[in-house]
Amino acid sequence: MKIDNQKNRHVYWNPYFGGFLLGIIILFTFYMTGRGLGASGAMKSSVVAIVDTVTPEHAEANAYYSKFIKDNESPMNTWLVFEALGVLIGAFISGGLSGRIGWRTQHSPKITSKRRLAFALGGGILFGLGAQIARGCTSGAALSGMAVLSTGGFITMLAIFGTGYLVAYFFRKNWI
Repeated sequence: MKIDNQKNRHVYWNPYFGGFLLGIIILFTFYMTGRGLGASGAMKSSVVAIVDTVTPEHAEANAYYSKFIKDNESPMNTWLVFEALGVLIGAFISGGLSGRIGWRTQHSPKITSKRRLAFALGGGILFGLGAQIARGCTSGAALSGMAVLSTGGFITMLAIFGTGYLVAYFFRKNWI
């Protein structure tokens, strides 16, 4: 039985072209909104909305949550939430059109799916904490910062990739 590799081959965009488009989108966002892209703001709005729904007294008494709660306006009514939803919807459309949607865990043959998922969860939690400490995710702090030639944006990007490069040595068996 012969397998047609052309039919199973995924076609991805050139990463340089994707990076170029990301830069154009960031500049367009600055032009349209006066600020850059970022996804951690959508997560913050979601957490504030959940806390306000579950325990409104706690949310109003908390110094952090109370800054984002307004009487007649939901914390979810911000363009960052719609940006994040657009990214998710666009990802599903792209995956669906290219036949790449499915329930699978991609991992090295040297580890189990359970270990891969545990490391992904741990990495996501650390990334979320880092985004909170840095007051923004890589999109907001690094890419948008670099787009306006901010020294902090360049330092953030160097710290993200530099740390990733140094730590990768210890975790490489999880994907090689």
